Amino acid sequence: VQLQASGGGLVQTGGSLRLSCAASSTFNSIGIMGWYRQALGKQRELVATISSGGTTNYADSVKGRFSISRDNAKNTVSLQMDNLKPEDTVVYYCWTYNSGPYWGRGTLVTVSS
Repeated sequence: VQLQASGGGLVQTGGSLRLSCAASSTFNSIGIMGWYRQALGKQRELVATISSGGTTNYADSVKGRFSISRDNAKNTVSLQMDNLKPEDTVVYYCWTYNSGPYWGRGTLVTVSS
């Protein structure tokens, strides 16, 4: 599986950004997809996941601010990030799992105070 993420950038506190990720795969279908993030010197942490059936899961720190969605026909997953805070400034990684984890290249989100 190959994952191509896009949409990072610079935004002011309280602003919004949308991350998108497209998956290409030799598997018949893409299973669970999601986003993780990692700050420098820290472990990668879950942000949000979504199953192929649409069941979502969010980290407590982003509940009510972030929304994950997917398009199964296009094998894409998106993360709408609203009310961004400076502590959301990290690198975000697209992720999926199919007989093993697959990661996209990180995309940097910077929230200025």
